[in-house]
Amino acid sequence: MLTPSKTFHQPSLFETDLLLQLDPTDPLLKLSTVIPWHVFDGALSIHYTEGIGSPSKPIRLMVGLLILKQLESLSDIWTIHQ
Repeated sequence: MLTPSKTFHQPSLFETDLLLQLDPTDPLLKLSTVIPWHVFDGALSIHYTEGIGSPSKPIRLMVGLLILKQLESLSDIWTIHQ
């Protein structure tokens, strides 16, 4: 069962916009604004069946972790557990 991806950013954390707390010059933050997340949602959502199995993690989270893993040369275990 597919869990839908959230909006572009988390609107609040402790009553403050989370995006305002991040460094706008951070390369990963800049990269996240140019990735066409909706394309990944459309392409990968066909592999999920409604009502079968446990809810998935959002596609944006899975793709984002894979991109981070590749860019930083991280292991699977480090990416998931850190």
